[in-house]
Amino acid sequence: MNQYVTGAVIRELREKNKMTQVQLAEKIGVSDKTVSKWETAKGYPDITLLEPIAEVFKISVTELISGNTVHNANVSANMLRSKFYVCPVCGNTIHSMGEAAIHCHGILLTPLEAEPADERHKIFIERVEDEYYVRIDHSMTKEHFISFVAAASSDEMQMVKLYPEGNPEARFKIRGVRRILYYCNRDGLFLIDPV
Repeated sequence: MNQYVTGAVIRELREKNKMTQVQLAEKIGVSDKTVSKWETAKGYPDITLLEPIAEVFKISVTELISGNTVHNANVSANMLRSKFYVCPVCGNTIHSMGEAAIHCHGILLTPLEAEPADERHKIFIERVEDEYYVRIDHSMTKEHFISFVAAASSDEMQMVKLYPEGNPEARFKIRGVRRILYYCNRDGLFLIDPV
């Protein structure tokens, strides 16, 4: 594990929850001097205390360790606000309907930022009956390829995994699709709003 919970994180969470060092100490069964040592970087909590500390602050152990709490304001679960994460080690693709703390191979993944389609990643969308036929003008070698294509509506995400040396194409049911996204393993995430 690359990171460990720091005293600064504990102090920030404690203050945010309007809690004194004594109150926190009582809730997790340690002395207030122990909490003070953590917060002044003179020690770290024992690993067995991570879960109780996280429970006190109503966050996950992952959030506690990373120092990034997740505030999910996406209560409507609108798929157009979806986030995609791709592991740089294995290429694993993770889709989230809101903010998340996602790790793969011990790495904290950051959400991809979608850019408008460009000339090097040209996309063609054709309507065929009740589907969109999507084709991307892109090489599909083992070193450089389109990894996935997704179609997002407000209440549904359709996703097709693509593979090197295959065809960069997919079909999606049109039902409410408002955005097409696709990921190049070298250049990142692209989007286009179909006409």
